[in-house]
Amino acid sequence: MSNFTCQNCGAKFPSWVGRCSECGSWNSVVEESEKSEARSRKGKNARRSAGAISINDIDTDKEDRISTGIEEFDRVLGGGIVKGSAILVAGEPGIGKSTLLLQLAGILSSSKKVLYISGEESAAQIKIRSRRLGINSKDLLIFTSTTVTQIDEQIEKEKPAVVIVDSVQTLEIDGVNSSAGSVSQVRESSQYLTQRAKQQNIPLFLVGQVTKEGSVAGPKILEHMVDTVLYFEGEQNKPFRILRAVKNRFGSTNEVGIFEMKQEGLVEVKNPSKFLLDEGSLGLPGSVVTCVVEGSRPMLIEIQALTSYSKFPSPKRVVNGLDYNRASVIIGVLERKAGIKLSESDVYLNIASGIYVDEPAVDLPVAMAIASCARNKGIDPKTVVIGEIGLTGEIRAVPNIEKRLKEASKLGFTKAIIPASNADNIKSIPGIEIVKVGNIREAVEKS
Repeated sequence: MSNFTCQNCGAKFPSWVGRCSECGSWNSVVEESEKSEARSRKGKNARRSAGAISINDIDTDKEDRISTGIEEFDRVLGGGIVKGSAILVAGEPGIGKSTLLLQLAGILSSSKKVLYISGEESAAQIKIRSRRLGINSKDLLIFTSTTVTQIDEQIEKEKPAVVIVDSVQTLEIDGVNSSAGSVSQVRESSQYLTQRAKQQNIPLFLVGQVTKEGSVAGPKILEHMVDTVLYFEGEQNKPFRILRAVKNRFGSTNEVGIFEMKQEGLVEVKNPSKFLLDEGSLGLPGSVVTCVVEGSRPMLIEIQALTSYSKFPSPKRVVNGLDYNRASVIIGVLERKAGIKLSESDVYLNIASGIYVDEPAVDLPVAMAIASCARNKGIDPKTVVIGEIGLTGEIRAVPNIEKRLKEASKLGFTKAIIPASNADNIKSIPGIEIVKVGNIREAVEKS
């Protein structure tokens, strides 16, 4: 039986079309035939249940977690790897996914058998990388293949404690007449391996690439099939990497792990605030320090702004590390409510160290950085700025204010400009002078 499937989004059509009506991509719809063999195999390997039982009688020993040996990784997973879970690790090419998982395999193989399956690299290439990472364990098994049946045979033969597949876009399964990386191949291969992992109670890691739009390559159903989806983010020319959970059936999706890429591999960053601040630029016009909360962890970051006269009727707005639309709103409020004339100026905004921030608590520090540069007046380098801005120019309260201020105090900051509504509900933070502001004009005047 044949059908026509979009290789970009997975939409199906009764006949060939030149342009996918779902995602808008051209020439992405191809004919695919799925034999009954694939369906019968899925039915044969589907998990069988002994019947309904009381929730009180369920044995929870099977849900014991395996520590990865990497504290930042355990934090994101919610305390470790759950046995039988399927975990998708996605990120841009070259960001360090394979390095991270090879390090993970090296640590886990010191106490248990790990099967590392590669469809992109040869065994010799993996060995070269393992030398650089200092990995040398006899229980780390390397198997290079792209055929799902061969992978399944190796899992059955070796009975590993953990399986890592790099990457899901290289897999091929019998009975699906399309090339590796197609929607059908990714869907069928992932479903087959996920079911086998749950049958044998083996944790399965799948590596996936992301598209230029920032979503996982392949069908959207891939993210629904797995238990956990982790995004490995960062800029290739910056040393910092962030591991972020966007889906986790066994823990919170609010946690992040932070790593630094070095010659010997990825190194955990236990205190990111110290690494994310460049003291050489603090106190200069356009530089403001704020505190964001990623999961349960407060981090101090530096926001930089530059304004310059524009010779063009439409000034530039260049934003890096922040939401462009939110930045445009802040610029509009700053001009209208604080009297900072920006309609004839190019505005450039940047989060130092190459991380991305999307929480409203950075509104006020972004506005203060722009105002500081426009007025050519620096802000005290020992001052931290926190707050959300409304369209009428009011400064709104933000959550976790005490946690943010304690982190700032720990790193030697002595002054904090925060929303007045927050200041009325917090206890005194030793060593920090609290400056309360109610609107954007007041904040600019007190800076």
